[in-house]
Amino acid sequence: MTTTQRLLALILTGAALSTYGADADAHWKEHCAKCHGEDGKGGTKMGKKLGIADLTDPKVQAKFTDEQAFKAMKSGLIDDKGKTTMKAVEGLSDAEMKALVPYLRAFKK
Repeated sequence: MTTTQRLLALILTGAALSTYGADADAHWKEHCAKCHGEDGKGGTKMGKKLGIADLTDPKVQAKFTDEQAFKAMKSGLIDDKGKTTMKAVEGLSDAEMKALVPYLRAFKK
């Protein structure tokens, strides 16, 4: 999915395109793509190492709410054994992290 298609998806889902929304692509590339990949499939070296789920899969997307996605970005994720499986996103405001939620939802096919 191209950047233009992602932005169009944001509009169609009723998400308001604020400055933060317009910057979601840049924030994704800077903070998320190393593990999740620019395409959301998790096929990066780090994504494979961590076993990151494919965000283009509707079944994967159905497993979490928008609030859970935001909370994962804000606080990170820890597995049942206490191991950090996702670090918290640093350097973004709550509004910027919330703008990433519809962006990652747009990966769903």
